[in-house]
Order: sequence, then C-alpha cells, then structure tokens
Amino acid sequence: MKDEKRICLWSSPRNVSTAFMYSWAQRPDTVVVDEPLYGHYLTHSGTLHPGREEIIESMECDANKIIEQMTFGSYPKPVVFFKHMSHHMPGLPLDWMEHMVNIFFIRHPGRIISSYAEVINKPVMDDIGIAMQWEQYHYARQKGFSTIVLDSGELLKNPEPVLKKLCDIIGIPFYNEMLQWPAGPRPEDGVWAKYWYAQVHRSTGFQQPSDNDYLIPGHLNPLYTKAMGYYDKMSVFSLSAD
Repeated sequence: MKDEKRICLWSSPRNVSTAFMYSWAQRPDTVVVDEPLYGHYLTHSGTLHPGREEIIESMECDANKIIEQMTFGSYPKPVVFFKHMSHHMPGLPLDWMEHMVNIFFIRHPGRIISSYAEVINKPVMDDIGIAMQWEQYHYARQKGFSTIVLDSGELLKNPEPVLKKLCDIIGIPFYNEMLQWPAGPRPEDGVWAKYWYAQVHRSTGFQQPSDNDYLIPGHLNPLYTKAMGYYDKMSVFSLSAD
C-alpha cells in the first residue's frame, strides 16, 4: 500500500506498553500485534515466565518466519503496530529494522524494577531490557534508520500533545480515539495477558502515576544504578509535550 506504515515499539518490560498498544488499537487504520517474538524468546532463552508452555504453543516461535511476516507480510489495514519487548531480540539480526518506524519506549528504571519485582523476585539487566534498548537504538541510529525515543513518563504527563507530535513525525493522522479504550481484556492481547495485564485491564486511558509510587528492594539497588546509566543516555532524546 502506498501509505503503509509498519511501526515497531521497542519497549522495556513493566512499562505502559500494553496501554500504548490499546491506544493504537483504537485507530480505524491500524492493526496491532502483541509481542510477536515472545515465543521465540522463551524457547531460546529457557526463561521460566508464567504460562511459558501455553505461550509457546499459542504462537509462531521461528524468528525468521516472524520477521518475514512483519516486514513483508500482508495486513488488512495500512498501519501495523508491533509491540515488542527489547529483550526478546538477543542474537537476532537488526537489519530488518530498516523497514520499520522504530519507537524506543523507555521508562524510569525505578518504576520498571519496582513493578517487575512484584512478579519476578530477582530480575537482572536482561530482564529490564534497557541495555538492549540502548544497543538497538545506537545501531539503528548509526545505520540511518527511522528512530524515535519516547519516555512513557512524558506520554503520561500529557498524552494528547505527545501523541499528536508522534503521529506527525511518523506521517499519519492523530485520532482522538487514541486517548481512551474500554476496560477489560482486549482481543489483541496475547495469551499471557492473564499473568501480566491485570492492572491495564482496569484502565480506560493513560493515567499519570504519582511521584512516589515505586520502591526499590535493597537487593536490586545495584541493578537500579546500572540501569539508570542507560536511561540517562536515552532520555535526553525523548519526545516531550513542549
């Protein structure tokens, strides 16, 4: 299609990436795909996430086939939004990012680690994803690929102007429908939604968190300090509502 856009959201985990996916799903011109590389990640990493076997059985796990479909496969609408976790990509080629609009969706590590620790007691840097985000962003920018950095904190402060700016950069119209969605499970959810999406299922729009809504367990302070180094490098490039 002449006006086709394929958008990859490269998110850290425990971000508001699912809410962001729901936002894009409200657009009349957009198809959304929830974490198409999750099954590949689980089969190749051996990570014991909740519902591991069910997730693997529910989806294609051959990364080459997935990348081929995302890059050249057909979809029923001209805009396709792929929600990815950056840490699902270790060992995979990055050259296909050339065909995508790549949004690197970052979040303050304090909020990521605090949220992650509620599900997994001892997350490591590979779980947090931000080191991988930095590597992917650095690679894509060096190659001259389409790259956008968006801090979820900036999005939550003032969703409408940030989304308008983002759509303008991508070259697609903004729709007011992106600001709200129905509460509850969504048809675009992966089968892992029951393990991870309980909070976002209670939402109907973007909600700004309070300034003091996270606590870092003491044993995760070294991880927090290291993750902040990568976050500081990327946050200076983030879109803002200003």
